[in-house]
Amino acid sequence: MTRTHDSRTGVEALILDYNGVAGLQPPTAMWTRLADLAEWPDRHLPSFQDAFWAPRNAYDAGQLSDLAYWAKVLGHHPGPRWLRTLRDADTAMWTRTDPRVLDTLYRARTSGLTMVLLSNAPAHLSNVLDATDWRRELMDEALYSARLGLCKPDPATYEHALAATGIADPGRVLFVDDRADNCRAAAELGLRTHHHTGQHAYLERQLLPELAGRAES
Repeated sequence: MTRTHDSRTGVEALILDYNGVAGLQPPTAMWTRLADLAEWPDRHLPSFQDAFWAPRNAYDAGQLSDLAYWAKVLGHHPGPRWLRTLRDADTAMWTRTDPRVLDTLYRARTSGLTMVLLSNAPAHLSNVLDATDWRRELMDEALYSARLGLCKPDPATYEHALAATGIADPGRVLFVDDRADNCRAAAELGLRTHHHTGQHAYLERQLLPELAGRAES
């Protein structure tokens, strides 16, 4: 079927971050549960989060296996059953979605807008996201850091995503991310950018032709 697109927004394709945009940030309760599963001393959440994030970029980029990542977080190797428990709880923290954003994406999809997911995500999470209905129904392509071997804001990640849209002119492609540094890197390559901070109405006006040009409320 030939896809048509209403270009009143000036946007012909979308490159979308996952976590913090379509995906919801995990609440404190989920962080606390993961720290408990990790048997973190004194349930000190800030120190656990520091340990969690320190090797995360390498894990997201596919440079560390699940075992190697959690060994760095814990300071020792977990057994196979414990490793699966930690990995599954970690993955569950990042699979909750924002229904408002998904609704906007489904509405934008009816106009034929090309959509590419570009996410910093480890291999297991990438596989879980690929199996979701919204990923299969909305995204023409999904690019994950673990499969690319590099993370945003590396310029090559945006080049891969732009190629996946099939549009040569980056000025006709909107990149949406919840991190300002990722948006700056995309803008340097000529992409339109939207730093998503939860202002959902603005995202709608960027993507939905019937709202294009409407003034900020």
